Amino acid sequence: MFLRFVNFRQVESMQAKEGIFRVAGDLVERNDVDQSTINRTETLLVWFADNLEAPEKFNKTKSKGYYRKNTKGLSWFKPTAIEHINRAFQLKMVLDENGYPIEVIKSSRLGYILYEDEYQIIAEPFSDTRVA
Repeated sequence: MFLRFVNFRQVESMQAKEGIFRVAGDLVERNDVDQSTINRTETLLVWFADNLEAPEKFNKTKSKGYYRKNTKGLSWFKPTAIEHINRAFQLKMVLDENGYPIEVIKSSRLGYILYEDEYQIIAEPFSDTRVA
């Protein structure tokens, strides 16, 4: 099963919940969070930045203006990405403790594959893929 870590907030222009990295960015920008929590969060985000590719596009279009198209692709961890998943659970714990409840969605039917590497798949969901 592939895993996706999400918050309850809906992504504008999509029928999907907000992913864990965007939520973590919101936590780091808050003024009412203690420095220890910010440090833990930033340490995890830096680890992901160093160890997880950030795909260039999250939609199916092949046109030159792909970056202007609505993003529909969702990120999923592969079940073999053990270290990445462990760190995502650590980040989930920090976010849960600070008022950002994170749900783990599991699926084996992701959608149209837009990007894939050793640790993740970016897929535009099929109409019956659970994204929320």
